[in-house]
Amino acid sequence: MQNSARLTLLTTLEAAEYLRMKERKLYELVAANAIPCTKVTGKWLFPRADLDRWLLAGMARPYGVVPADPPPIVGGSHDPLLQWALVESRAGLAILPEGSESGYQRFLNGDVIAAAIHFHDLDDLSRDANIEVVAKEPSLYDAVLVNFCTRDQGLIVAKGNPKRIGSIADVKRTKARVAVRPDGAGAQQLLLALLKREDLTIKGMGPTVLAPTGPDIAQAIRADHADCGVATRAIATAAALDFIPLVTERFDLLMRQRDSYRSPLMRFQTLLRTPQFAQRAAELGGLDVSAVGTIRWSP
Repeated sequence: MQNSARLTLLTTLEAAEYLRMKERKLYELVAANAIPCTKVTGKWLFPRADLDRWLLAGMARPYGVVPADPPPIVGGSHDPLLQWALVESRAGLAILPEGSESGYQRFLNGDVIAAAIHFHDLDDLSRDANIEVVAKEPSLYDAVLVNFCTRDQGLIVAKGNPKRIGSIADVKRTKARVAVRPDGAGAQQLLLALLKREDLTIKGMGPTVLAPTGPDIAQAIRADHADCGVATRAIATAAALDFIPLVTERFDLLMRQRDSYRSPLMRFQTLLRTPQFAQRAAELGGLDVSAVGTIRWSP
C-alpha cells in the first residue's frame, strides 16, 4: 500500500500568512533559532506540521486544561554518577535505565522527561553519533542536548585479569565468556563497532550472557558467569574489578527546552555546578565533567 502522507513545506510568505504575522517578525524568529525551519537552495522553508506543533507547545490554556507533561523520569543509559546526582539533587526525578535506544524512543513518545544517551557509529567511532541521531529527528525542534560528561569505556575483567585480556582481539583469542548488553544499548553499539573494526562478530566470539546494565555486567563477572564485558571505568572501580580502556565517549542528556526550565530539571542541573558533583565524579574515576551543563546541540 502506497503511503499518501506528504510533507507540506511553506515559503516565508506562506508561513507568515499561516501564522498571521509579518514576514519581518518571522525572520526575527528564524534568526533567533526560535521556530522550526530549514534552508534549501538559499530559501527558508517551514514544515507546516512542525509549525502546528510549535504553536501547540506555546498555547495558553484555560485553568484546569493543561498539556500532557512527561512523567518525572530520566530514561536511557545507566551511569553511576547520573544515578547519584538524581538522588542527591532531591529533584523528585526517577531513573529508568534501559539503554540509549530505549530511552531515546521513550523520550520521543513523551514517556520520560529526559533521556541519557551515548550512541556509537558502527563504521566510525570518531563520529559524534549523539548529535547525528538527534539532529535528523524533526520532532526534536524544541529539544536540547546537554553535556553530562565524557567517560572512559572499555573492557571490565576479573581482578588481576587472569585471562590477560588487553583488547577485543584477545577476547576472541582466549575464548572469553562475554557479558553483553541488550540491542540498542550504547555499550552494545560500542561492542559491535569494536568487533567490526577487528573483522569479528558476536556469533564468532565465545559464550555470552545477557546483562541489562553495566553494573549487571560487573556482577556477572564477579559471580564467574562471564570473563569480560564493555562498561565504564566507574563501574569497574565500584565493583573492584580491573579495567582495560578502549575509547572515550560522550554521555549526554536530551530534554525539551520547556522542561529544562521547570523545577525538577532545574534543581537537578543546579547540583551539576556544585563542588560536590565534581568531587563525586573524581571519586568514581574515568569521568570528565569540566563541560557539564553546556548545550551541545539545539535545532
